[in-house]
Amino acid sequence: MADFGGSDLDTFRMEARTWLEANYPQSLREDPEAGTRMIAGGVKPTGDYLVWKQRMAEKGWGTPTWPKKYGAGGLTGDEARVLADEMDRIGAYNPMIGMGLSMFGPTLLEYGTEEQKQRHIPPIVKGELRWCQGYSEPGAGSDLASLMTKCEDAGDHWKINGQKIWTSGAQYADWCFCLVRTDTTKKHEGISFVLIDMHQPGVETRPIKLIAGSSPFCETFFTDARAEKDDMVGPYNGGWTVGKRLLQHERSGQGGSRMAGSGGISIPDMAKKYVGIDDQGRLADSDLRARISQHQINAKAHALTVLRAMDEAKGNVNPSATTSVMKNSGTWIGQNRSELLLEIMGHQGLGWAGEDFDKDELETVRAWLSGKATTIYGGSQEVQSNIVSKRILGLPDTTQG
Repeated sequence: MADFGGSDLDTFRMEARTWLEANYPQSLREDPEAGTRMIAGGVKPTGDYLVWKQRMAEKGWGTPTWPKKYGAGGLTGDEARVLADEMDRIGAYNPMIGMGLSMFGPTLLEYGTEEQKQRHIPPIVKGELRWCQGYSEPGAGSDLASLMTKCEDAGDHWKINGQKIWTSGAQYADWCFCLVRTDTTKKHEGISFVLIDMHQPGVETRPIKLIAGSSPFCETFFTDARAEKDDMVGPYNGGWTVGKRLLQHERSGQGGSRMAGSGGISIPDMAKKYVGIDDQGRLADSDLRARISQHQINAKAHALTVLRAMDEAKGNVNPSATTSVMKNSGTWIGQNRSELLLEIMGHQGLGWAGEDFDKDELETVRAWLSGKATTIYGGSQEVQSNIVSKRILGLPDTTQG
């Protein structure tokens, strides 16, 4: 358990511990994977999961460091870390999930007007609405600034026409934060950031079925879709700056220690089960033993680096270019974890359905397939490496003559 010290923090720790003990449902403690299943399934919360979500929403601790005036926790960074520490102690998790929480909310707090914050932040704090991201297009992926979805001034509103792709959760979303082109004569300086109500006739979503069997991504079509005049965040033609900041928040979440494989199925336990142990109680395959050890070292180093980066960023509420380092590191470790588990399980790790495969085996193959996308979405490995080389290492751009 982390030691944050200080009498005030000790007092807060006891407050948090007492509240969590009284409010975290016993059924969720006895079934630690319940939250994971609910989140992965993309379904509306029910039962004790819903109870837990409502209690966290009322307390504001789903968004612990956001301002209290919007219904959030209003905690300091140190208090939020104590809260996370106490939640880990009893196996509790944050039931407030989604792009509104991890990406759009922090961006709106920085760039939005007070009216926009009053309208959109409280529902995010309470987990009442779902958000999706309208960035990538069929002709604008890694070169996002080539986007062509058009936004025109229609007098009392904005009129939007175009197509987005890989729109995660669009089929469930209530709102979309979207990059649109408002000036065709400029590239980066001709982009604006608008908010689009997904429940209108001009919006169509088509889920894309992936190799893992699920459909988290969609094609999204806008045909004379409407956005209100006060649903533009940041200045007209100034959306690229807002959009880049949001991507830093996205990559910060993707580079977290949990994505790097800190939880879930135990690799050493699985290895002993499928591969067996020698007469000294060690994993029988010495080469596999060494690679598992190296993976665990890398995962732990990544998790500690994330904590160190958070500590060094005290007083700076916004992520920096180091999120690109964390994003690459976290996703690589996560993929390596899946590869190791699949190798350990052998042919049992390649099952798709049927009684011959247990739950862990079926989940492993789907996680392995789904994880292939992590080094692409949110900015590919190559994009992140370019950011690191230019903005952190200060290397010259070799593409320019």
